[in-house]
Amino acid sequence: MGMMFVGGLLFAYSGMLALCQGLERHYKQVWGKPCAVWQRRVLRALGWVGLGVSFVLCVQAWGWAMGPVGWFGVMSLSGLVLVMLLPYVPRVAVWLGAAAGGWVLLLLGV
Repeated sequence: MGMMFVGGLLFAYSGMLALCQGLERHYKQVWGKPCAVWQRRVLRALGWVGLGVSFVLCVQAWGWAMGPVGWFGVMSLSGLVLVMLLPYVPRVAVWLGAAAGGWVLLLLGV
């Protein structure tokens, strides 16, 4: 259950980060240049996939009764961390998302 929760949290953070980077304003805030249209579409799609995987992991960890409730909590926590990091240290927020993806792969044994 613990690994499912951590995986759900990391996928939620990565999904929120990808959705955030899929917006022109936030992409430019982090990288200092405008985002291509195809990049925005790919980032948005990856963001929704990350949130979907997070939902599945939360449901697997807590079941259908509490899984969706836990998912909203995980999304709130990851969103709060992202909102706190993005204005002050935007590149750290992005690298934390990349590290989260690597850690998820490590947890899954890939």
